[in-house]
Amino acid sequence: MTGPGLLTALWLTPLVGALLVVVLPTGARRAARPLALATSVVVLAVTVVLAVRFEPGGAAHQFVESRPWIPAFGATYTLGLDGVALVMVLLTAALMPLLFLAAWRDNDGAGGRRGQAYPALLLATQGLALVAFTSLDVLLFYVAFEAMLIPLYFLIGGFGGTDSGGTDAGRTDRARAAVRFLLYNLLGGLVMLAAVITLYIYTDRAGLGPDGRGTFDYRLISDAVADGRLQLPTGAALLMFAGFTLAFAIKAPLWPFHTWLPGAAVAATPASAVLMMAVVDKVGTFAMLRYSLPLFPGAADTATPVMVTFAVISIIYGGLMAIAQTDLLRLIAYASISHFGFIVLGVFAATTQSAAGATLYMVNHGLATAALFLVAGFLVRRHRIREIGYYGGVQQVAPVLAGVFLVAGLATLSLPGLAPFISEFLVFVGTFEVYPVAAVLATATFVLAAIYILWTYQRVMGGPVATGLETTPDLTVRERVVLAPLVVALVALGFYPQPALDVIDPAVAQIVTHVDGAPR
Repeated sequence: MTGPGLLTALWLTPLVGALLVVVLPTGARRAARPLALATSVVVLAVTVVLAVRFEPGGAAHQFVESRPWIPAFGATYTLGLDGVALVMVLLTAALMPLLFLAAWRDNDGAGGRRGQAYPALLLATQGLALVAFTSLDVLLFYVAFEAMLIPLYFLIGGFGGTDSGGTDAGRTDRARAAVRFLLYNLLGGLVMLAAVITLYIYTDRAGLGPDGRGTFDYRLISDAVADGRLQLPTGAALLMFAGFTLAFAIKAPLWPFHTWLPGAAVAATPASAVLMMAVVDKVGTFAMLRYSLPLFPGAADTATPVMVTFAVISIIYGGLMAIAQTDLLRLIAYASISHFGFIVLGVFAATTQSAAGATLYMVNHGLATAALFLVAGFLVRRHRIREIGYYGGVQQVAPVLAGVFLVAGLATLSLPGLAPFISEFLVFVGTFEVYPVAAVLATATFVLAAIYILWTYQRVMGGPVATGLETTPDLTVRERVVLAPLVVALVALGFYPQPALDVIDPAVAQIVTHVDGAPR
């Protein structure tokens, strides 16, 4: 048994910060955003300490903290980091200060406690995502996985996006998007809960817990599955796999469970949308790799053709829908659905290269989507119009904004030299080993992404300056500070991804070994 440590401080800091922001007295409300920003910087500092102390190739899970939580049925408060979790924690911690700076002027007119609630909800979402990434107890993960819905629901439904934020139509659209988001994810969560309970019953029958009863400890369960001490009946394993993976596919989101995302991304503020697409949705793909494969390897093997098919459809469908969009922000949301399909393809191909590529893709997609969505959000906020047809010639009046949009867009289409290219290439190569047809079909994303990014850039940034855009201001100092680290990271990881892969590869290799070595 170990006491509180760095991982507890990691997730508790943003939750405590959220509480402090909410309870600020009336006279100190101006301090809400600076306090939230300072809290996110503290979380980043803790994450840097964890990254520096992490030993690639060392113990499978490091910084482990474990204490009894609900002893009556073997639930524990157990946290730990492997390489996959570490890079997701780094992404989450690094993005939050930038999102607070990006959202500095969001909801400026909010009265009462609303101005405090917005940064507090962002912090709460971050804290719960960090619990999900670091949890080594299945029940603890489930609680964090579901609890994330609460602050995100209010962020989507309670705070305006980039246009129509205060109108009746805008409020109605936000409410609908928030309800759809909640209902989809609650449905997945309820199915997953049934699967979690069923899994516990089987661990109890096998006496896997330290006291000879059941357990929710991920390490104990995955090891027992790998060495044959826990043999799940084929039918039950398939149902449990489906319960877990359905919840993760909705969260990701994967076709055909994706329909909540475009509306939610447009309804939320750009900072909230980036937090949702770059971090929270990644909990779904992270969990597929962490739970769906090692806990149910036989079922995963049986279901892989279905998951690969869904992934390929997501890649192609998301790209085609992005091309068809007239709404700039909705286009980026559909592009994300295409990229999530590529991540899921890498996960379920289950080769070392594809899984490492999928993990790196989670990070790189987070950086590219954050840069593209934020710069697009900055442009849309200047005019309160999302329609692509309204714009034109922006590069003549706001060249820095147009340049950042181009770099972020080229990263989204995986141009060599920018970070997503390496991860997409690894997924493609690893998948081709086992599913060559799916890999070839997935290459459609290169063509489709080139069409929707370059065509959009041409319409929005190229040509003569459209009427009403003559005085469009370029990026402010604050906005440049937000976007510069993202552009630098995209270039740095594009040319030298090895430090990230050094951390990811050992963890991924162990997961793949667990899956390959488990009895079928």
